[in-house]
Amino acid sequence: MTGWSRGVRLGVDVGQVRVGIALSDPDGILATPLVTLARDVRTGPDGVPTDISEVARLVELHEAVAVVVGLPVNLAGGHGPAAVHVQAYAARLAEAVAPVPVEFVDERMSTVVASRRLAERGVRGRRQRAVVDQAAAVEILQSWLDRQRRRTE
Repeated sequence: MTGWSRGVRLGVDVGQVRVGIALSDPDGILATPLVTLARDVRTGPDGVPTDISEVARLVELHEAVAVVVGLPVNLAGGHGPAAVHVQAYAARLAEAVAPVPVEFVDERMSTVVASRRLAERGVRGRRQRAVVDQAAAVEILQSWLDRQRRRTE
């Protein structure tokens, strides 16, 4: 790929209860699940919510060059309350991970696709709830990686 800078990217699926995190390889070919974090409105000593601090720690630990956040666009292409919520979360995240850029990608149907793929693999019920956020983060990051690859080929 021309015009592509190597480096790990983190994918983030922001939910009301949990935040799913995925990680890419440095060549930007494959997204893999990393961890699911509990959403936490409590702030640490730095005044930042603890889940955002943990994402920032993961960015540093994995030397990520970008963070890709799924933006829940509705089926008509508009931004509803969920998108506003995610944009506010991403703004706080961007402050915590600066100068690493935070980008958005349309996550329409990512959780539905992730749930379906997990069910096809026999992962259901409580086991599925435990990993669906990571799987959605994988869908978000993989779609962004694929789009970037198509742009630079």
